[in-house]
Amino acid sequence: MGRAFEYRKARKMKRWGSMSRTFTRIGKEITIAVKAGGPDPEGNSRLRALIANAKAANMPKENIERAIKRASEKDAGDYKEVIYEGFGPHGIAFLVETATDNTTRTVANLRNYFNKKGGSLGNSGSVCGAEEFAMDEEEILVSGDFAANGDIMKYLEDNGFEIKSSEFVYEPADYKEVTEAERADVEALIEAVEEDDDVQNVFTTMAEAEGGDEE
Repeated sequence: MGRAFEYRKARKMKRWGSMSRTFTRIGKEITIAVKAGGPDPEGNSRLRALIANAKAANMPKENIERAIKRASEKDAGDYKEVIYEGFGPHGIAFLVETATDNTTRTVANLRNYFNKKGGSLGNSGSVCGAEEFAMDEEEILVSGDFAANGDIMKYLEDNGFEIKSSEFVYEPADYKEVTEAERADVEALIEAVEEDDDVQNVFTTMAEAEGGDEE
């Protein structure tokens, strides 16, 4: 899983480096985490992971604290986590994670991106192949089942490890090799989807480029 992790890490760093809305997106995730598990990171493993991710993205401490406080207020945005599936050019399967307060807007935008770039947005469950969740840690990669995330984080913290970042990912059972020209077509759709304010993460079945450093 090493090369796949490095590929995802490179893509995430490229994406974070090219988007001015990174803090807003992290703030949405914090809002969802606080509403689901409370504002205390000690008892909310997902919030702890997001705080680590925010620090890794150089989000100021006061911004993090403000996001947690705002998420605890009654009038905080009511974001829903919705996953959309579809197929891009050349049969590449897509899974798009969103955090949205308007699903009608989100699905309309995504369908437009897919249609313009030679793909099609499908219904939930339309993507072939099994996926599993894993946790990636930036310095030492630690992978585990989704349900074990809290236990993994507690073990690392109790044994003196500093958690730099944590994320939940969908890992396709199989990746599909593409030509350089086909890769450009798929990348065009990925970039269009990632620019949408409601989109948090994009996963595909496209195999990384040879050498793993092209992205």
